[in-house]
Amino acid sequence: MPHTEEAIQLPRDLEGFGEAGHDCQWPNGARIAISFILNYEEGGERSWADGDNISEPYLWEKGSTAGSKPGGRYLNSEQDFEYGSRVGCWRIFRLMKEFGWNMTLWAISKAMERNPEFAKACVREGHEIGAHGARWIEFWDYDLEADKAYIKETWETLHAATGEMPVGYYFGRGTPNTHALVPSVLASMNLKLLYSSECYNDDVPYWVDLPSESHLPTHEREGMLMIPYNYDCNDGKFHMAPGFMTAAGQTYENYLKSTFDMLYREGGKMMNIPMHARIVGKAGRAEALRGFMKYVSEKEGVWVATRRDIAKHYREKFPYKPGSRAGGK
Repeated sequence: MPHTEEAIQLPRDLEGFGEAGHDCQWPNGARIAISFILNYEEGGERSWADGDNISEPYLWEKGSTAGSKPGGRYLNSEQDFEYGSRVGCWRIFRLMKEFGWNMTLWAISKAMERNPEFAKACVREGHEIGAHGARWIEFWDYDLEADKAYIKETWETLHAATGEMPVGYYFGRGTPNTHALVPSVLASMNLKLLYSSECYNDDVPYWVDLPSESHLPTHEREGMLMIPYNYDCNDGKFHMAPGFMTAAGQTYENYLKSTFDMLYREGGKMMNIPMHARIVGKAGRAEALRGFMKYVSEKEGVWVATRRDIAKHYREKFPYKPGSRAGGK
């Protein structure tokens, strides 16, 4: 059973910004901010070769029928992941270059280590390296000290693999304490956290107060900026039930367009497009992704940005104010 450290837990917030909503006032009057995120995990997943006694059964082409083969190699799984690192990541990389946009990578350090050419190319082109873990494994049952050590290892090994120190993160597989421990672990390393994406509960960034700072004078508290992530636009749903219902990319493309249309009409919101090299990096789905990219590129007032740049804008426009979700000067 995972341990929940009560003293550092963030309380649930079921109200959010309410009826009034919140306009993020994006740069140059943009109506929407779009964040493309590549979950780069290939080579960091569970693997017989890495001593896990199992090859990864989750989020690859055979989907819910994949199963697992404990105690040995499952070449089908291994090679579908390899498609992501050999082919899919470069296809997505080329699409971003075609449109002149930058993405954020939820980067697994072991995966980055094993594809140094891709790691270097991403940093060279201005894509953001975000922290996603040292490996793509569950660590939900780590105790506090192991949790802290894993956070520290993630930052150090990503820096070593890419040359870039992450300023934001999304683990997605952590303990109930991980999200609240990150700021203090980074502080012990003399690093600053720009944002967390360990949340799925809004369409706009927002501030949270950290219980670990409650003893500090108000002017010394820093809070934590949350930039929400999502599952509904995630290409992982090709391999989840009910997901996108089909392996074809057209349903995915239409759903992305519908999401964009609603958020664009409302104004002041942000949209996430979570991607995986081994999933939307497949040719047919990549063409559907390109169709969506072309669609939004022809609209006025669209700001495609890394999460790092979204966080910098929000911090400047709405700086942290204890007790306020929106912050403000």
